[in-house]
Amino acid sequence: MEAKYCKESRVIRTSRVFPNDVNNHNTLFGGRLMSDVDQVASISAARHSRRECVTASTDSVDFLHPVRPTDSVCFESYVTWTGTSSMEVFVKIIAEDLISGECKIAATALLTFVALDQHKRPARVPEVIPETEEERKLHETAPERARMRKERKQKSKELAAFLTTNHPWDSHRS
Repeated sequence: MEAKYCKESRVIRTSRVFPNDVNNHNTLFGGRLMSDVDQVASISAARHSRRECVTASTDSVDFLHPVRPTDSVCFESYVTWTGTSSMEVFVKIIAEDLISGECKIAATALLTFVALDQHKRPARVPEVIPETEEERKLHETAPERARMRKERKQKSKELAAFLTTNHPWDSHRS
């Protein structure tokens, strides 16, 4: 399987912020941004693997600056690193004030996707070749994030084993 450049999975999507996209603070609703992040990241994962992919985790979404109704919002995503069947996808969210032209990194996100074969089982994916300084930095620091992701998932499994599936209303039934 031949390695692929980060740029081969790059997705860029720009949109306006409309009144139905904002919260009570008159800034872009975080859930809306997170949905858009998952959409563009899933396209990057599919472009890299050329397979169906599922979101395995959202490692982080860091909100750095508010996105306002006078802004456009640009989502840029690409695969930064791969495991056997998993792909780490970085998403950079840039807000541009459409009046002044000022641009800010509004948020960043890291997600993990798994490629699936025709039987919906994990499938091998190509390695990644970083080229730019940004791509190299993300690629070099990815193994540590993968290690932390694995630890976090194990802790989540342990917690899930402890949690109950009882519904709150079940205790009120006779």
